[in-house]
Amino acid sequence: MTPRAQALDMLRAVARKDADARIVHHFATDPGRLERMGVEAAGLYLDLSKQAWSAEGFEAAIDLARACDVEGRRAALFGGEAVNNTEGRAVLHPALRAADDADFRALGEPVSKEVAETRRAMARFAADIGSGAETGGTKQPFQAIVHIGIGGSDLGPRLLWDALRPLEPTIDLRFVANIDPRDMAEALAGLDPETTLVVVVSKTFTTQETLANAELAKAWLANSLSPKRMARHLVGVTAAPEKAEAFGCGRTFGFRDWVGGRYSLWSAVSLSVAVALGWDVFERVLDGARAMDQHFLEVDLERNAPVLLALAQVFNVEGLGRHARTVAPYAHGLRRLSAFLQQLEMESNGKRVKRDGAPVDTATGPIVFGEPGTNGQHAFFQQIHQGPQVIPAEFVVVAHTSEAAADAGEGDAPLWSNALAQAQALMLGKTGAEARAEMLAAGVEEAEADRLAPHRAFPGNRPSTTILMDALTPEAVGALLALYEHKTFVEGVIQDINSFDQWGVELGKVLAKAILRDVAAGAPSEGLDPSTAELMKRLMV
Repeated sequence: MTPRAQALDMLRAVARKDADARIVHHFATDPGRLERMGVEAAGLYLDLSKQAWSAEGFEAAIDLARACDVEGRRAALFGGEAVNNTEGRAVLHPALRAADDADFRALGEPVSKEVAETRRAMARFAADIGSGAETGGTKQPFQAIVHIGIGGSDLGPRLLWDALRPLEPTIDLRFVANIDPRDMAEALAGLDPETTLVVVVSKTFTTQETLANAELAKAWLANSLSPKRMARHLVGVTAAPEKAEAFGCGRTFGFRDWVGGRYSLWSAVSLSVAVALGWDVFERVLDGARAMDQHFLEVDLERNAPVLLALAQVFNVEGLGRHARTVAPYAHGLRRLSAFLQQLEMESNGKRVKRDGAPVDTATGPIVFGEPGTNGQHAFFQQIHQGPQVIPAEFVVVAHTSEAAADAGEGDAPLWSNALAQAQALMLGKTGAEARAEMLAAGVEEAEADRLAPHRAFPGNRPSTTILMDALTPEAVGALLALYEHKTFVEGVIQDINSFDQWGVELGKVLAKAILRDVAAGAPSEGLDPSTAELMKRLMV
């Protein structure tokens, strides 16, 4: 039996014991629990003490990380080795936020100089648009940007903008991802083509949805601008600049194939955001992510925030069979965090075979869902408090969300107090006897209290992790997103899968093209399955 298999067996065995214990009792029997399971990293504080593991379970999880050679795989990632083994690529998103004098190499090829040059070009472009030196085809300054992308070319930049945008931005930044024409129509509503910059983001510049939307935007520009002038309004961000230029982009910003889509927000993919926020703000995002990179690379596993966050999930999923997780950010600016994590985690680790092609021998990650607090409390929190299945929760809490909150009477306390209370309630619960006693004390008749007590009882013992930050600064946002990137990587190492390909995205796209050919032909093709053929006929009417 391999060391990994032995460590997995040990984790599962300890988890079976921990499943019968109550989290709150671990605090009574383990005085050092909070100190051991609370870690500081790049300006964030993580409290994993409300997770279901005992001290023995915590140690078994650390042993599993060592047995899976997390440290060695981490070195391979930062060393630019082909950790994406199915595509033979390095995965070097840390290089995108490294210092200018760094020396990252992708499969031995130096890349840091090129990264620094791209960053300088982005900074110049952002400054020139901000000053009015860079104008549209009619010499008018840009007042709006329409960012077109999908998946990683949309979710990361959109999250950054939501998290960091000023209340009154100097430039109107809008995003389009859905191929539904309504999305583009809403984005263009009220804009002037002569003062609008369209940024088209596609790694290959062949992404079906992105190019369809880009054609709509191009047609909109063409109604007001000549082809020569229109080129100044089209910018391509891509690893295939020749295709962007052929499309009509007057300017391109590149990134390499070792930048995966869901890890690309640190690159020129976020050009629109860097322009709209100002380069200094975007650079601070990179600084925060770089600080988390250093923490992940240098700190021992027992105190390593991404490692511990990953191990808590492995313990829940693999040890306790809990196959869903909710993420609740208690900050309006992070309202798209769960959508970002859905792609980051489920696209990365939603795999059925290991790196060598053999079937997986572990579960490969939970369903991720969430909403901002306190909205989620009035929606799905009922399920996580009283539903029969246990759904671990992650609370992302910001002490000071905005100046507006600071000016209010109680400041941010009404927001973050709800987050703390939800985590506490999930852990403690309430027995039927306690619920009955509360009702009797409130004057409820005994028979009615007996009837209602089961409905008002909460099982408790539901695990959660809380991540704290002082304020929603660019550095904190960068650190948070890098934390989750490294967490996802560590989980993939433990599951022995490739977290950096996404073949599951491709099949549906291929079949969609075949269906479109049938639509053009006017009828379903021979051999198409009966259900799809019938649905197509009804939609073609």
